[in-house]
Amino acid sequence: MKFGKRLKEQIEETLPAWRDEFLSYKDLKQLVKLIPEAQPCSKVEAEFIELLNFEIDKLNAFFVGREEEFIIRQRHLQEMVKRVAEMYQARGREEEYAKEMSRIRKEIVNLHGEMVLLENYSSINYIGLAKILKKYDKRSGRLLRLLFIEKILKQPFFTTDLISKLVKECESMIDLVFPSESDHQQLKPEDKRKLVGEEQSIFRSTVVALVTMQEMRKGSSTYGQFSLPPLSLPDNLLQSLQPTPIPIP
Repeated sequence: MKFGKRLKEQIEETLPAWRDEFLSYKDLKQLVKLIPEAQPCSKVEAEFIELLNFEIDKLNAFFVGREEEFIIRQRHLQEMVKRVAEMYQARGREEEYAKEMSRIRKEIVNLHGEMVLLENYSSINYIGLAKILKKYDKRSGRLLRLLFIEKILKQPFFTTDLISKLVKECESMIDLVFPSESDHQQLKPEDKRKLVGEEQSIFRSTVVALVTMQEMRKGSSTYGQFSLPPLSLPDNLLQSLQPTPIPIP
């Protein structure tokens, strides 16, 4: 599948509020096609570089904004889990505790899914930039790609150490707040159905993003120094992410 089509599918499948924040790959590609092959330093080339810099700034602003938002949301949820346990569970008010935790679980699931999507956002936009720069070099006969890739590797949207750390912390919180197998037996049938929905939601959002990252980072005939390293997913990953079936009477 060509990258442009894959990117379009990703944009269509992502959160509606994110759709305008991806790389404008189509616009950049159209400018590359307009570059005169034999004319150095054309007006179109200047427009291409200007748009390229604008797009990098756009990616950075969105990525940093989401990271800051996730830090605040995760801290709030951690405090909520602690507060609800102190207010209800410690005082034996199990029904109220279960109701509040169900609401918090949904928020944690949504946060985790968005974090994984942001990791995918970083990967797919980097690949888009690398591919469009390759097209530019081929069309113009210049070597702009090396210069820009060195710049891109230092950009906030490419630096995923913090978001990866947040994902792991969120997964630890998920382990904490989702009932254990023994707890499942004590749930009412209607609560079990709600829990199944929550677990299936996190499974779908996480796996879709992970599989996309794996596909985008596979080695190919064009794999080289500007490619992201392949993402190797353990064979049992999907099985480990799949929610444990809960018998519902």
